[in-house]
Amino acid sequence: MADIFVLTQEALAGMDIELVDVERAPLGLLRVTIDRLGGVRIEDCEQASKQLSRVFEVENVDYKRLEVGSPGIDRPLKKIADFVRFANERIEIRLREPVNNRKVFAGILRVPENAVANEITPDLVFSLEMDPETKSGEVEVLNFSFDSIDRAKLDPVIDFKGKKR
Repeated sequence: MADIFVLTQEALAGMDIELVDVERAPLGLLRVTIDRLGGVRIEDCEQASKQLSRVFEVENVDYKRLEVGSPGIDRPLKKIADFVRFANERIEIRLREPVNNRKVFAGILRVPENAVANEITPDLVFSLEMDPETKSGEVEVLNFSFDSIDRAKLDPVIDFKGKKR
């Protein structure tokens, strides 16, 4: 899968689109997830789909259907740069090893200041300010490294109530 990811990334280079994921699904479906600053538009998906169809045909990539879409509101965080980009956002992480008998945590992602200044190194220590679980209202902080994460995603709080009339 690494070579198809690299091929897809090269095909989308220069299009102001970030490749998030490439997934082979059952029945020959090839699912490509893209993102861009300001959000993905339908035109971005259409343009990427046309470009990838041509490249995959030339490179003899075997698939029956190509699906290009946005990552959605619960976008996966796969690279260190994703964590820096979404600093101060609400995320959910699953750790490889449990901490206090838990592996899944949610809260506000805090990133060290040197990471924001484009000094991204693999040994960065991120923080997760978790919602208070006790009545005292104390905020718990979990420090973690990128290597300790099994998976991570944005975890926005959605309000469906809307305006009251």
